[in-house]
Amino acid sequence: MEQVIGDVQKGIQTRRSVNLFCEHSAFLSQKEPTSIDEALADHNWIIAMQEELNQFERNKVGTLVQRPKDRSVVGTKWVFHNKLDESGSVVRNKARLVAKGYSQSEGIDYDETYALVARLEAIRLLLAYACYNDFKLFQMDVKSAFLNGEIKEEVYVDQPPGFEDPKKHDHVYKLDKALYGLKQAPRAWYEKLSQFLIEKGYRKGKVDTTLFLKKHGIELLIVQIYVDDIIFGSTNNTLCNEFAELMKDEFEMSMMGELTFFLGLQIRQTSEGTFIHQEKYTKQLLKKYELTNSKHLSTPMSTNAIVEKDESGKDADPSLYRSMIGSLLYLTASRPDILFSVCLCARYQSAPKESHLTHVKRIFRYLSGTTNLGLWYSKRSLFDLIGYSDADFAGCKIDRKSTSGTCQLLGDMLISWHSKKQASVALSTAEA
Repeated sequence: MEQVIGDVQKGIQTRRSVNLFCEHSAFLSQKEPTSIDEALADHNWIIAMQEELNQFERNKVGTLVQRPKDRSVVGTKWVFHNKLDESGSVVRNKARLVAKGYSQSEGIDYDETYALVARLEAIRLLLAYACYNDFKLFQMDVKSAFLNGEIKEEVYVDQPPGFEDPKKHDHVYKLDKALYGLKQAPRAWYEKLSQFLIEKGYRKGKVDTTLFLKKHGIELLIVQIYVDDIIFGSTNNTLCNEFAELMKDEFEMSMMGELTFFLGLQIRQTSEGTFIHQEKYTKQLLKKYELTNSKHLSTPMSTNAIVEKDESGKDADPSLYRSMIGSLLYLTASRPDILFSVCLCARYQSAPKESHLTHVKRIFRYLSGTTNLGLWYSKRSLFDLIGYSDADFAGCKIDRKSTSGTCQLLGDMLISWHSKKQASVALSTAEA
């Protein structure tokens, strides 16, 4: 009885007895706590923290030992986050126990660190390939992925705040497996996952090491890894089901289903093709910078616009300017139409002027009328690789350097693009 949260005399409120809005608010906390004390006052976050500690125990991450005198001990803290779905509704309260890895010393506490992430071009390429071969992509999330990775170094961490053993206050955990926040955690998880998949007959990509392939005759299964998120698809649905069961048997998985939302990209897979957009993110930016009701413009930048240093102009807020540029750069993951304008404005982040800010706000005014634009991959498209490259001539008025622009397509499907000022001055169009 003492383990039951709340008043047992009040009875139970079922999901059926509340409307859709109350359904979320009754069973999930809508607010992210800012401290452990605030979290411990909310039973929803207590449950979330207990789930994380259950993963800690289930994966046998560490053992409680006497605090060592000759070794440093890494502190721990809780990180709280509400996971949202595509519509912005809270679907899960997530509490993560994190090690304060910034206190680790290279060569003593760890030797090598890296995180396995796929390039956005690789994700778009995979979406185009799946569209061309007429199969759907699915997504699964590994619960507490880093807790599965085995570490070779001797690492000690403090007990979880708020959940210390009352009889062993002076004890710490000696880790056998990685903990979120440790420098070597991503590497340990990647080694564990890649070794497991290779043992099961999967082949690692030679160029993209986050890609794994498995062939069954003429059928192909593709697996793309992005830290603890896994995208997979196959020309045969049976292979997808087998892969899902294989992963569930080895790791604890969640959120398996059709790929609809990934790295801020909204993905709609239909019978006609695949649409990739960032409408939700765009609306959030417009709201953040109070430009939702701004006048719509048909282009991100005027054709005769001159963007230069403007040394005599009035200074703009550098933090605001850099924040807006950073947000827009992330938006170019699905909006190549704003790439040149954003990159041009990004050259003046060190000392932005009001004239530069005006150009950036024009881009937002263009976005406010085109929030639903994105990339369309048609299933009727061919799959030939086509590349286009061009450059202006001495486009930069300051140093007379040209700006190059390229785009690469698979048939009609645009998968990669870039706009960049050249490193040296080109003396001819051919050289540019």
